[in-house]
Amino acid sequence: MTRLSENTRGMLFMCASMLGFTLNDTLMKATTQSLPLFETIFLRGLGATLGLVVIAMLTPRVSTLRLSGPDRRIVLWRTAGDVVSTALFLVALMHMPLANLSAIMQALPLAVTLAAAVFMGDTVGWRRMSAIVVGLAGVLIIIRPGAAAFDGWSMMGLGSMLAVVLRDLATRKLSPALPSVVPAVWGSAAVMLMGLAGAPLQGIRIPTLTEVLLTQAAAGFLIIGYLSAIKAMRVGDLSLVAPFRYTSLLWAILLGWLLFGTLPDGPTILGAGIVVASGIYILLRQRRLSAPAVRA
Repeated sequence: MTRLSENTRGMLFMCASMLGFTLNDTLMKATTQSLPLFETIFLRGLGATLGLVVIAMLTPRVSTLRLSGPDRRIVLWRTAGDVVSTALFLVALMHMPLANLSAIMQALPLAVTLAAAVFMGDTVGWRRMSAIVVGLAGVLIIIRPGAAAFDGWSMMGLGSMLAVVLRDLATRKLSPALPSVVPAVWGSAAVMLMGLAGAPLQGIRIPTLTEVLLTQAAAGFLIIGYLSAIKAMRVGDLSLVAPFRYTSLLWAILLGWLLFGTLPDGPTILGAGIVVASGIYILLRQRRLSAPAVRA
């Protein structure tokens, strides 16, 4: 049997990761049609947290989940971003087509690159800055401020994306010695507790067996997405693997059409195409700039 190359394995892991995350979103959207949102978040969070704790226990490098030194403060910021992004994303998801919300989230790599330049001193040349501006124009085409299609749910989706930027920038500051699963456990536990705290405000009811199974399946797909993303980042050439994160938009369009009968309109597809093209250009540009440093 022919052994797959490292780049091919990385691409497949990234596609699997995006499918896992999108299936999680799909199941959460389906479940929140009948079960209160915060109760749904708690049930999924319970399954995801327990699963991640088991994974942490099976990870040789993890001896404790306790945090010490600067990592404690950084994980606090990272967790805050996780909680806010989850709440805003799922509220928006209840009221928006899956593909439209996914299209907004495709601007994440652009926003992270811009935020890293503004807040962390990363050097961003005029070519990449131009690509960021073009990509953000694509986001405006998607959300269309002032148009009939624009509403507060689009802004919640945008707010969720910005909260993920906070989470990702904080992640970059974590100690290299800290295993990835440790901050993931804390983030998942915080989201679970957020659901538990918010559930009484909406009212709590006993979920049906189907709803329990859907939330636990969502938790399983969330963990699969997380683990596959880690594997994707550790094998192959990052500049070749990373663009496959945009397959999440294709999965969202397909699942939104099959399960909810919704398809993005022309402007949304146009805006998403601009965002994706800008993001891929930035990835390719970063690869070209990093090549001399790697050779040196």
